[in-house]
Amino acid sequence: MPLTLGQGTGPLAGLKVVELAGIGPGPHACMILADLGADVIRIDRPGGGALSVVADPRHDLLTRGRPSVAANLKDPIARDTVLDLVAEADVLVEGLRPGVTERLGLGPDDCLARNPRLVYGRMTGWGQTGPLAHAAGHDMDYIAITGALHGLGQDKARPHFPSNLVGDFGGGSTYLVIGILAALVERGISGKGQVVDAAIVDGTAHLNAMASAMLAGGGFTEERAANLLDGGIPYYDIYETADGEHLAVGALEPQFFDELVTRLGIKEQAPTQAELGRYDELRTLIADTIRSRTRAEWTEVFDGTDACVAPILRMSEAPEHPHVAAREIFVERDGVVQPAPAPRFSRTAPTLTLSPHRAGAYTREALAAWGVADVDGLIDSGAFVQA
Repeated sequence: MPLTLGQGTGPLAGLKVVELAGIGPGPHACMILADLGADVIRIDRPGGGALSVVADPRHDLLTRGRPSVAANLKDPIARDTVLDLVAEADVLVEGLRPGVTERLGLGPDDCLARNPRLVYGRMTGWGQTGPLAHAAGHDMDYIAITGALHGLGQDKARPHFPSNLVGDFGGGSTYLVIGILAALVERGISGKGQVVDAAIVDGTAHLNAMASAMLAGGGFTEERAANLLDGGIPYYDIYETADGEHLAVGALEPQFFDELVTRLGIKEQAPTQAELGRYDELRTLIADTIRSRTRAEWTEVFDGTDACVAPILRMSEAPEHPHVAAREIFVERDGVVQPAPAPRFSRTAPTLTLSPHRAGAYTREALAAWGVADVDGLIDSGAFVQA
């Protein structure tokens, strides 16, 4: 069946995006755009190289929802064809080091000359400017210099990093998508495109605004496990159950704390929230009590209550949780369990389209669907590869 545009059903249906393949936050941003209905064409290196994050490309969920075209962008024929795609696109996304697309002839000036209405999204760790702009880096490096990493974790001796959620995807791809959508809204007023410089360092600092506010107001100490939301208080922390599993306890407000100690059966002996000097005693009491039953037993006790207690589930367990299952937060597609598109919309509900596939698997079909002439000739030239 020939590939056609307009298969997406989300609110971005009709939006056309050219993606110059990268790793991490760039693909995640394009996955979001594709999930929300945009027609995204992904320009991969032939063979995929080291860009894939998993051994089997069918499991690389960050590439779902858009066809892969394999192109040698150092070939002038491939470059000119990509510029032809850009001329018809609304958005271009690239996640290469600063200056790389310029050297390829696909930089902002080149693309905006072909399409002045283009929104050119750039995803990097350090940003397009600054002394580190051309240096290598990864998630933990970016969140390290913004002050976000220092306070993470409940180990007072050293910080702990939460995989690459805070930098790559929290401060990175999320802010790239926000920037692209904002630029598209502005284009509707001005009629002009522009460049979006999305840097993980910028987004992470912005993401951490509440901590900055608490620091400025004197309500935050730069010590781990000593603040309101980092385990510094005993009723907002993680506790081990009898079977070696864990519960997340987040009973901050007085009414929720009252529900917590009532459900735990310790209301009569538990210190109050106001008794700061007895917090160690309260923590020990909560810990000993929770350790007396299994995770499943406590889950039943707290299910549906306002105690703000939840079982800490493994990723493999999460799809089976009754709430997660009821909302179909995870779906199965082609044998792979994966997160469903988010957020949700009342009229234009997103649906999954293409599953992940090998780099270049749709070269012929995708170029033809975008209106490129003589696709077979482009493949025969070696500028493009059909996997």
